[in-house]
Amino acid sequence: MRGGPRRVTLALVGTRLVPLTGVWVPLARLGRLVVIATEQMTERQAHPMSSNTNSVSWQAGWITSVQRPSVGFHKNWAEEGFGGQTVRQRVRVAGSGTLARIKLSNRYGSAPLEVSGASIARAGEGAAVAAGSLRRLTFGGAESVRIPAGGEVYSDAAELTAAAFDTLTVSLYFARPTGPATFHAQAWATAYRAAGEQLGEVDPAVFGETTVSWYYLAAVELADGGPVERDAVVLFGDSITDGFGSTVDANGRYSDALAGILASEGRPLRVLNSGIGGNLLLNDSEWFGERAGARFQRDVLDVPGVRSVVVLVGLNDIGFSEVDLPTYKPNPDNAADALIAGYQELIARAHAAGVRIIGGTVLPFKGSEYHTPAAEAKRRAVNAWIRTSGAFDAVADFAAAMADPEDPDALAPAYDSGDRKHPGDEGYRVMARAIDPAAL
Repeated sequence: MRGGPRRVTLALVGTRLVPLTGVWVPLARLGRLVVIATEQMTERQAHPMSSNTNSVSWQAGWITSVQRPSVGFHKNWAEEGFGGQTVRQRVRVAGSGTLARIKLSNRYGSAPLEVSGASIARAGEGAAVAAGSLRRLTFGGAESVRIPAGGEVYSDAAELTAAAFDTLTVSLYFARPTGPATFHAQAWATAYRAAGEQLGEVDPAVFGETTVSWYYLAAVELADGGPVERDAVVLFGDSITDGFGSTVDANGRYSDALAGILASEGRPLRVLNSGIGGNLLLNDSEWFGERAGARFQRDVLDVPGVRSVVVLVGLNDIGFSEVDLPTYKPNPDNAADALIAGYQELIARAHAAGVRIIGGTVLPFKGSEYHTPAAEAKRRAVNAWIRTSGAFDAVADFAAAMADPEDPDALAPAYDSGDRKHPGDEGYRVMARAIDPAAL
């Protein structure tokens, strides 16, 4: 599409131009007529697709669970927001496709959000992009979009070939102040920021500021012209699902390890991560997201092509009820029977949606700041029910796989990230191997 002029024939159907050549070109609305257009096609013009993509079968290539803006446990830009800046974010996709689009969320915004421009590309090192892969994104044919408070929006489709395990970059430009940003706190992947409009910038040195959170970006979806496949496995839970303690930019979460195992065994299911650090089964938190039951529909059942879900949540309900934390109030009792009722709610909703649900046993956390004899008794009772009740379609016995043989109430030292409750990279690999692929 580089070089000389190209003749493009477009037929207007309703208010959308349908290219008879097979190349979509967003143009102004011109009425009901056939237009013969000859124009110089630049790389930027050639690749955005029409917003009329209702016939496209979209699959989830990457998702994350969004949260209220907060300080959290590491530097982030959520509370200050953005203004006159470009944010470039890296995500690794599951599945493959020749078309891509993004979903942006202003769920926790107090005012409309103006996104002045966006782009997508295959990633290079750091903030770099792969040569020739940069695509400007549009929204209903426009370069900018306004998202109401509490709302979300999908971009138009862009022609971009992506394979499973490719890393993509999504860049967002905010010309005006955004206010506090809807985000995902614990990305374990570096995001970059630069002054001004840098959507097409290929020099990574321009992006001089970094953090390890994602901002406004809720999903990347892919399509390849085929039907929607029910081949998505969603991992749902708290910081252990989120990957706390894994190596930044190394894709060391247990979701990444599980995706690799399935691919190596010829079971190329799309593994997606809906963990939130600090999340609870029974209670909302300003820092740690809405309770699992409140976000289960949005973060699991609404995911395109979801086939099964692995639930690992409850450790914080148990631990937070035993200590007084400034980041979480109130601290309810959260007895084992209350947690079991919470699991039963998720099971019933998954089954009603035709989704298999696998229960993960709560990992040992002896030696951590909120382990007490009472907390340990709750963990044992909950795990006994998960293992023996038959309520889940299958069980992933993470607790048994991760326990110290010398002290089963504690994590094995080889799997511990250092805080006595979160695994490190090797521990996450062990967790992934604790899931029976046939159960998915």
